[in-house]
Amino acid sequence: MNNNTLIYILLSIAVTNLIRVLPMLLIRRRIRNRFIRSFLYYVPYVTLAVMTFPAITEATTTPLAGCAALLIGILSAWRGFGLFPVSIICCLVVFIAELF
Repeated sequence: MNNNTLIYILLSIAVTNLIRVLPMLLIRRRIRNRFIRSFLYYVPYVTLAVMTFPAITEATTTPLAGCAALLIGILSAWRGFGLFPVSIICCLVVFIAELF
């Protein structure tokens, strides 16, 4: 193993652990600020959206099929369908859209 590779691995371990441990060390009591609490509540959803939305249009052969599945998926979720039925509906929409 190269010496530089070991340094890179140790540095990545340190940065990863610092990101996870630092908030626990700095924040000792309950967060009462409404803005920060709201921000922290929506961070996982925003992260998931940032990773998912580009993949929706790029994973299909035509971006139009992905956009159609996105719109139908949003409408299905809005109507109260769960995660699994929405994913099945989106897959069917992409399959049918790519047939044409």
